[in-house]
Amino acid sequence: MNKEYSKFGVTIKITFAAIFAALVFIVTSQIPPIPIPATGGYFNVGEATIYVAALVFGPFVGAFSGGIGAMLADVYLGYVNFAPGTLVIKGVEGAIVGFLNIKLKKYIPNPTVRAIISVMVGGLEMVAGYFLYETLLAVLFPGLEIFAIAEIPLNIGQMLAGLIIAVPIMHAVLRIFPQLKNQI
Repeated sequence: MNKEYSKFGVTIKITFAAIFAALVFIVTSQIPPIPIPATGGYFNVGEATIYVAALVFGPFVGAFSGGIGAMLADVYLGYVNFAPGTLVIKGVEGAIVGFLNIKLKKYIPNPTVRAIISVMVGGLEMVAGYFLYETLLAVLFPGLEIFAIAEIPLNIGQMLAGLIIAVPIMHAVLRIFPQLKNQI
């Protein structure tokens, strides 16, 4: 295993993953989500928590917290038909953001620029993932009346809102705990 990924011990990674999964769930479900009638989905700011987890603690914490936390929020809020897709889509999103942030460190010394690039790539995976998942649901279950294309601009907005919220939080965390800068 690459030493870049093993600086945190396994127990610490699992602990942070569980804590951030709970935070993603809380932020996604308790800061009022905005329903999107055309798709049956909802707009939320839980994205920011996934990005903070991935940018500060890496791909494992980002993937676990994004997939599990957001999926549990879907179930809790009654969006059960989205839960399987959310588990995969948000998990992959968190992994991409965390992985890219680490890999770009070699080439881009500015953490803000790294974070923006990482979040944009991971966020675009989320946008594409939900479009494909909703299209699949619409084909398999025509009675759901899902119009996947209607959610694209809202998912892009959710990604951008998450980015705007996450980058200052990432900087604050790294200022308070400077030792974390060398952990990822």
